Amino acid sequence: MSVRALRQAVDGLLPSLAPVRFVAEDGTAVKAPAGYTRPPDDLLREAWRRMVIGRRFDTQATALTKQGRLAVYPSSRGQEACQIAGVLALRAQDWLFPTYRDSVALVSRGLDPMQVLTLLRGGWHCGYDPAAVRVAPQCTPLATQTIHAVGMAEALRRNGEDGVAMAFIGDGGTSEGDFHEALNYAAVLRAPVVFFVQNNKYAISVPLARQSAAPALAYKGIGYGMRSEQVDGNDLLAVLSVLTAAVEHARSGQGPFLVEAHTYRMDAHTNADDATRYRQADEVETWAAADPLTRLETHLRAQGVITDADVDAVQEEAEALAATVRAGMNADVQADAFELFEHVFAEPTPQLREQRALLASELDAQEN
Repeated sequence: MSVRALRQAVDGLLPSLAPVRFVAEDGTAVKAPAGYTRPPDDLLREAWRRMVIGRRFDTQATALTKQGRLAVYPSSRGQEACQIAGVLALRAQDWLFPTYRDSVALVSRGLDPMQVLTLLRGGWHCGYDPAAVRVAPQCTPLATQTIHAVGMAEALRRNGEDGVAMAFIGDGGTSEGDFHEALNYAAVLRAPVVFFVQNNKYAISVPLARQSAAPALAYKGIGYGMRSEQVDGNDLLAVLSVLTAAVEHARSGQGPFLVEAHTYRMDAHTNADDATRYRQADEVETWAAADPLTRLETHLRAQGVITDADVDAVQEEAEALAATVRAGMNADVQADAFELFEHVFAEPTPQLREQRALLASELDAQEN
């Protein structure tokens, strides 16, 4: 390959020098880079509605952990633009591979909130049927879902289905070996998969600068021959525009795409974490001024897309959802203890049969 051809190939993969954005922190419009289209107003209105409801779901789930009704909850407050745009960029035939932090995305996808919280409540590993809703179980290991997404994307392609897989992953997950194996495998196969990195600046308590020397995580795709982009993750218009382009890039047979969204985790890693031990209050305040929901609402009000009546109606809808979640958590779990031994292996091992018999014996002894 000539130097000129090599330069052209590299230029075709490089992300924008600055994250793509359509709206500034104060809600005013800014000029976006060429190649990206502003989403239509009706879609932005729906995205805003989902963000309002998603934030209320998130704050309700966080409150339930403090009441001991939910075992753990990783909040995504401040990352709603990523959560909602990721879902809106997909079609019904596409697959989503979420992490444990992406509950708001699942609710936005239309899943029952109580089913979404089943894992975090400690009921089942997954509270919904992944095949029925085309959403993989929420992944707790940091990057294994990226390999699963590539496998699904390749299966869709080989079956002649017009589907795309999107894998959500955090900044810390991009330091895992599974992530790099997934990128390499996807690029070689030209699998229709989008890797969506929500860079919220901390891998639990480790800041990004201590886990990656890359100028931006978007550049990690280039070494594998993958088109990449970086975007302002608190700008819904930008995230939706870039992800829509990435999904259509993959769907049209041009191979995988990596998108890095620059955002911020406003709450701690989970309710079991004290974020004040590893980050400063002024940093949090700076990002609070870039809140994605406030930014979008300010912009849409200025554009005449939403009114006070719309805000009141959606807030009422969000409160109704929160009440439904509270009522669901007040109901006792009807658990079958023997489900512990189901879906572990296709054929139970002798050890599992023995453990199941021991449990049956213990329960019989308690009843008698």
